[in-house]
Amino acid sequence: MLRRQFLALSALATAQQRRLPNIVFILADDLGWGDLSCYNPQSKIKTPHLDKLAAQGIRFTDAHTPSSVCTPTRYGLLTGRYSWRTRLKHGVQDGFDPPLIEKGRLTVASMLQQHGYATACIGKWHLGMNWTRNDGSPMPFRTQGGFRPGDDIDFSKPATNGVNAAGFDEYYGISASLDMPPYCFLENGRPTAPPSQRMPRGMSLFLNQPEGVSCQGFTLEGVIPALTQRAVAFVERNAAKPFFLYVPLSSPHLPVVPNTAFDGKSGAGRYGDFVVEMDAAVGRILDALDKTGAAANTLVCFSSDNGGLWHWWDFSEPDDVRDGKITPRAQYNKDHGHQSNAWMRGTKADAWEGGHRVPFLARWPGRIKPGSVSHSLICLTDFLATCAGAVNHKLPVASAEDSFSLLPAFADPKREIRDHVVHHTLHGKFAIRMGEWKLIAERGSGGFSVPRSVTPNQGEAAGQLYNLRTDPGETKNLYLDHPQIAARLRARLETIQATPRTR
Repeated sequence: MLRRQFLALSALATAQQRRLPNIVFILADDLGWGDLSCYNPQSKIKTPHLDKLAAQGIRFTDAHTPSSVCTPTRYGLLTGRYSWRTRLKHGVQDGFDPPLIEKGRLTVASMLQQHGYATACIGKWHLGMNWTRNDGSPMPFRTQGGFRPGDDIDFSKPATNGVNAAGFDEYYGISASLDMPPYCFLENGRPTAPPSQRMPRGMSLFLNQPEGVSCQGFTLEGVIPALTQRAVAFVERNAAKPFFLYVPLSSPHLPVVPNTAFDGKSGAGRYGDFVVEMDAAVGRILDALDKTGAAANTLVCFSSDNGGLWHWWDFSEPDDVRDGKITPRAQYNKDHGHQSNAWMRGTKADAWEGGHRVPFLARWPGRIKPGSVSHSLICLTDFLATCAGAVNHKLPVASAEDSFSLLPAFADPKREIRDHVVHHTLHGKFAIRMGEWKLIAERGSGGFSVPRSVTPNQGEAAGQLYNLRTDPGETKNLYLDHPQIAARLRARLETIQATPRTR
């Protein structure tokens, strides 16, 4: 009798687990809103796999990252909290920085683990882990510019308190960006081969590649194929049970290193070819979901960690371009006629729309109507609340402070999710969006871009105010024309900054 009851309860628990949706989030690196052909008909790049994903699900046109650079956005995506609430007030981490996610903080992965999910992160982490130096001391947080080469790291000791501590059962990938040491794959905190070599300083497209420790056999071109293969293998191994797969890809971030099979596959030069390779990687992961039968019960999301870098207006030449053989980005984009951020002003790192408005696609058979388009304002911090809603998890008060569930918009694309979003730049500058209005709390871009000309009133104004409904390109500063609106937005921003949560 007791055995039959136990078996019945076990069968019920198994059935409940099977009803839980698989969740896959694929995050591109430095991909612009205008790179995808499903967003920008004038794009010189064809992205058939992502176009198909958009056709099978919902495409958000007003999606934003919480920061216009990578580390803070990744923190916000996994924790549902703005990164400027942490120690990281500006800039990004390097490949040897300690963990940014605090011990005990709820993440998407740790929350889903509580519901029996198998969890994996396969890709670029860039949120820190504890490395040990040769003298036995912990590697400190980087306070100076430049990326550390890693010569003083004791690689016989595993890096701890990183990906696995954030709720992931499995981790395979690189610790930070492709332009940051260590140049090696890590698996659950350990290099897959001894970092006994050194990658010399070298030139890639528009980038002085920093030198640093490297593993034998590691190549920049091999990263995307390796990550794709591991992601596919994870799907194949776990298709029979609930799983969460987070795939933060390393492309199309600098260095631009497409494999030869993708040469000439776009009309936007090597950068465009790199985006095509990224699209193909997404296609392979989607194919794995189809072939295993998991796709029918899987929520798939795709986005980028910030806006694109390949935009020619409002952009100064990078400091490292001194060799006359290297074409500045501005000229490169003019030559190819491609604008990574489409009609938007600015680029990665900026407070302007080009810095943080990104593509966001979601597919969930039976829950999202194919071909849907939503103009609702959303933010990548909303992912945690969305996943919690999908598994009926009640979020603790001290978690997901800046996260709002997207489930209502999945069901009805016209539903509004949030009435505001806070933007944050490379240099720690703030902006806030409320409805059609956007306030940038200071002058300038707060990032890489420099103004080619002064917009009306900008020379006298202490900040910038734009009406994105009438002026989506942010060409006319209305700060002095509408002081009451500017004051109202500034007061709302200051309130959010002074309180621990906005949800």
